[in-house]
Amino acid sequence: MSFEFKSSKLPQQLIGASLVSLMVAGCAGSGSGPQLPPASFVSAQEGPGEEYVIGPLDELTIFVWRNPELGAKVQVRPDGRITTPLITDMPAVGKTPAMLAEDLTLQLSQYINEPIVSVIVNNFSGTFSQQIRIVGATEKPASIPYRANMTLLDAMIAVGGLSEFASGNKARLVRANRGTGRQQEYRVRLGDLLKRGDTSANVMLRPGDVIIIPESMF
Repeated sequence: MSFEFKSSKLPQQLIGASLVSLMVAGCAGSGSGPQLPPASFVSAQEGPGEEYVIGPLDELTIFVWRNPELGAKVQVRPDGRITTPLITDMPAVGKTPAMLAEDLTLQLSQYINEPIVSVIVNNFSGTFSQQIRIVGATEKPASIPYRANMTLLDAMIAVGGLSEFASGNKARLVRANRGTGRQQEYRVRLGDLLKRGDTSANVMLRPGDVIIIPESMF
C-alpha cells in the first residue's frame, strides 16, 4: 500500500513541476521579440519626410492668384471632401496639397482663364496611415500626427510618458508593411528609455506605427 501511495503522487508532482516550468518560460519570453536599431536623441542630419497627405478635419487655405474671391479657408469634412466658391464636394483626403491644387485648378479652369491655385495646410491631423497611435498604460493615449525624423522619445513626450502601473519594457511597436500589407511587431524598451535614459532604447518611428503599452501584473 505504501508503494502504491507514492506512485500515485509522482505524476501530480511531475505535472506541477511542468506547469511551473511553463509559467517561468512564458514570463521569460514575454519581453522577447525583434528589436529596431537605436536612434540618437538628436539626428546629425535631418531631412524631409514623406509628402504630406491631407486627412479628415485638416484645415486648409485655398489661394487663387488674382482671384481672391475664389479662395477660402476650409476644414476637410469627416467624409473627406471640401467645398469652395464654385466647387462643391471636392475629394481632398488622400491627396497631397499639390495634387489637390491641380484638381482645383482643373475645376476652376471652367470659369476663369489659366487659374493658379495654391493649397496651404494650416492645421493638420493626417490620415490614419500617417498618424502615430499610442495606447495602453500611458498618461494620455492619443493619435498624434507623424513628423519627419520622429523618434519613440518624441511620441512619448507628446502623450506625457508612462502611467504609474505601466510595464514599459514589455511594450510593443506594431508596424505595417505597405508593400505586403503584413504587420510586424517589435519589442520596445520604454522603461529603459524613459526611466534610465538608455539611448539605445530610442528608435525611429514611421507613419502608421502603433505603440501598445501593457500594465504590470504586480
